[in-house]
Amino acid sequence: MISIPKSAGVTAVSQIVNCTKTSAAPVILKKHLYKRNVFLPTKKHTLPSSGIAAFVEIGGPCQVRFSHTDVKFPDYDVYRKKGNIDKHDVNRSETPSRTFSYVMAGAGALGGIYMGKTIVERVVTSLATTKDVLALSKVEINLSEIPEGKNMVFKWRGKPLFVRHRTSEEIETEQNVNLAELRDPQHDSDRVQDPKWLVCLGICTHLGCVPVADAGDFGGYYCPCHGSHYDAAGRIRKGPAPLNLEVPFYQFEDQLLIVG
Repeated sequence: MISIPKSAGVTAVSQIVNCTKTSAAPVILKKHLYKRNVFLPTKKHTLPSSGIAAFVEIGGPCQVRFSHTDVKFPDYDVYRKKGNIDKHDVNRSETPSRTFSYVMAGAGALGGIYMGKTIVERVVTSLATTKDVLALSKVEINLSEIPEGKNMVFKWRGKPLFVRHRTSEEIETEQNVNLAELRDPQHDSDRVQDPKWLVCLGICTHLGCVPVADAGDFGGYYCPCHGSHYDAAGRIRKGPAPLNLEVPFYQFEDQLLIVG
């Protein structure tokens, strides 16, 4: 065994050396570490100047401690770029490596953005209104097919649509109603574009039932579910309903009524 004083500041490892009776194998310590050649005999040998001692058993193995210079580390130069192998080269340039890293990072970012955009587009498209529903967003009604004094029901956006061809008596009656008597005050002229035609949704404003036309105490609409009475202008006159029947957006084009 070779002992090295702490003052030497050397970290060492062990190595086994075989020795025989006839000849003791000499062990040469590193010159750059100890600055001299040391030959180990078959017995204890001490170097006074350095304090290093070696013990060798005759005919058996002996142990000598060396510095870590004999430790082999893996070499990754095969995988590195040629311009970056020698770190001490003053002419070495990291520009090619950095450029490659920036390009790869930019390509990954663009790919992530494109993927996110695609996902958002698919989610929005799946939540959008389908084409068959959009086709029903507007409905055209031929007014010449509705006789005077009759109410016809159409389907618009999955809801019942009332189109009433009012008589002159109904028009006069609804225009002379005292607004102070109404629960939801609206003048008849505010609910119709043409006095002859009343267009409103056939949904009771109480709980969403479908009223019956030409019924009730006021000759307009009546909801048999809870007893709401509407007049010929679609205004609530009696019962639990709080509001008048809803009037959708519509316009006239010659003999066509376009709702939506």
